[in-house]
Parts: sequence; C-alpha cells; structure tokens
Amino acid sequence: AAWQLRRRHPHARLGLANAVTLLRLALVSALIIPLLGGAHEPVAIMAIATVSLSLDGVDGWLARRQGLASDFGGSFDMEVDSVFALALALLAARGGAPGFVSLIGLPRYLFWVAGAIWPWLYDPLPPRDSGKVVCVIQLIVLIVLQSPWVPAPLAVVLIVGTLAALGWSFGRDIVWLWRRKA
Repeated sequence: AAWQLRRRHPHARLGLANAVTLLRLALVSALIIPLLGGAHEPVAIMAIATVSLSLDGVDGWLARRQGLASDFGGSFDMEVDSVFALALALLAARGGAPGFVSLIGLPRYLFWVAGAIWPWLYDPLPPRDSGKVVCVIQLIVLIVLQSPWVPAPLAVVLIVGTLAALGWSFGRDIVWLWRRKA
C-alpha cells in the first residue's frame, strides 16, 4: 500500500478514507495471529471481523465526501477485502468448517494469476453494485462460519452458495473482459 501510495495516489494528503482502510488492514492483520499459531478464539475473531466489515462502507463514503476518491483508494480497499476474505476462510477451516471453505478466500488471487497469463483480465471493469453485494455476502458468511455452533450441513450450504455467487460474479467479469478484448 505504501509503495502504491507514492506511485498512484493523486492527492496531496492521505485522507480519512484511506486512514479507515488502513485501520481495516490493521484489524485484518490481527486476524492472521491465530493462523500463525496464536489462540483461536472464535468470539474475538468474529468481533474483530464484524468491526472491519462495518467500516468497509465508510471509506468510500468518506472519499466521496472529501473529494478524495481515487483508483488507488478503490484498489487499496479491494486488496484489504481480499486479504480479509482469505484470512477468514483459512480461520474458518482451522476452526472446524469443512476444508473447502478456504476456496472462498481464493478468487481474487486466482483472478490475479490468470491475469498474468491473459493480460486482458487486468483491464478496468465497470463499477457494479452486484460485485460489492457478493463481496459483502462472502465476508458475512465467512464471519458466521467462525462460530463453532454452525452445524456442518448448514456450513456446507453456506459455502457452496457463496462459491456459486463468487463464480457468477467473477465469471460475469471475465466474460465481459473477454468480449471487450475481441
């Protein structure tokens, strides 16, 4: 983020929006501690994750309100969301959810790898509220799956449904980019 800030941030100041995203990054970083061998406390994980998710919409609103919206801020927010999803997916697997829950944290990174093979995947996409909705659903499901009280059959339904939503969202973007390049 610091490296990209120097290269791509078009404003003279960081702004409250990027400060909120930076706070979210700090919260998400705290979620990595249990993955590195720290205590796995589902209630604490759910609390930190809920605060981070609650702040997710604040940064964009602040950027628009202050006139500091930028591609950098949008990318920074998206990357924090991606790390957030991956950390929560790995924590859910560690906490007892079916192992394939970790797939929920991978789409952004698979998309990035695919872009290295097919560079047209890196082209800009139109803003879509549906992608934001799918991201929020993804994160809510991953927060719910931190709970040890979610029965296994329900966990499987939530995971499969979320994977289907992610597949639809990413698939639609891939088709749009593919048609645009042709």
